[in-house]
Amino acid sequence: MKAIVTVVGKDRVGITASVCTLLAQHSINILDISQTVLQEYFTMVMLVDISACTAPLSEVSDLLNQSGQEQGLTIQIQREEIFNAMHRI
Repeated sequence: MKAIVTVVGKDRVGITASVCTLLAQHSINILDISQTVLQEYFTMVMLVDISACTAPLSEVSDLLNQSGQEQGLTIQIQREEIFNAMHRI
């Protein structure tokens, strides 16, 4: 099963490392990643495999949200099919 992780906020050192560490702690594998900095704003989108995830997705979502708040970021995770449905025109 796949999910999409999005990260948006002011750029600073360590954003990618902190998100990837949290995902790795729950056995979530990163399949693809795209990131960019637009002036001072950092954006990242990851396609991840949650098949081996060691916690419910809702718990991982809460942890990512909490981590994001602590860092001044917005971090979200959504199942791939929900993400696709929301972004279909």
